Amino acid sequence: MQRCSGPSSWGCDFMAESIATTDPRIRLERDGVLVRLIINRTDKHNALDNPMVLALEDAARAIERLTGVEVAILSGAGDKSFCGGGDIAAWSELSPADFGMAWVRHGHRAFDALARLRQPLIANLNGHALGGGLELAACADFRIAEEHTRIGQPEAGLGIIPGWSGTQRAVRRFGSQIVRRMAIGGEAFGAAEALALGIVDQVVPKGAGMAAAEAMAARIAARGPKATQMIKILINAAEGEDTERAIEAAAGAFAATTQELREGVAAFTGKRKPDFGKT
Repeated sequence: MQRCSGPSSWGCDFMAESIATTDPRIRLERDGVLVRLIINRTDKHNALDNPMVLALEDAARAIERLTGVEVAILSGAGDKSFCGGGDIAAWSELSPADFGMAWVRHGHRAFDALARLRQPLIANLNGHALGGGLELAACADFRIAEEHTRIGQPEAGLGIIPGWSGTQRAVRRFGSQIVRRMAIGGEAFGAAEALALGIVDQVVPKGAGMAAAEAMAARIAARGPKATQMIKILINAAEGEDTERAIEAAAGAFAATTQELREGVAAFTGKRKPDFGKT
């Protein structure tokens, strides 16, 4: 398969194609070795309700299964919000049991699936990333913020806590004091301040986020895809993200290269005792 070399040729192997999702407000588009995951609910600032959360998880699983996809971009539609977090109307009337056992759990499954993608994930913050929107952005390996973006964790002002790993993954990614300032102190940061604090990796003019994300994706796609994916898994493990899979994936990949595996499979198929060449 010919690998694309840059944003102008993402579709070098085939035309860009839409991939069906379980909710039309979660769009998935493949373009060569790149896949774009777009939250499309601009009338509600791309806020998430439960069907959208479930669709995000399904989309992440679909990305994992796409052969030849080496990098993903996560973005919101429009130019006002990346993601406004959880739709208040969707969770405010839930019973405590439904809130904890459904809403929070569904969000964790979806966000964990995104954070643990084998492919590097770039978040294009094309507008505000607040509450669950910041927790979603924290799932990405890189964050590019357009200059009008604001970032914060306003949950305590609503009498609720960050429920989608905003006190866990966000601390691992941004540092505990930064999260304290947002979640406890109520501070919200503009794009420039978020860059200085290490919350985002790059700031670009309004409307330039997707192009910048595609340029970064091109640099990633030009590198060794297997090595890149393994490096991501190992970095995640160093942060305490999916450590068990990281260890077993690395060990399994090594074992799969050995003559012992080939001999063991051949012996099993031939119904004989394996000869591992021990001395």
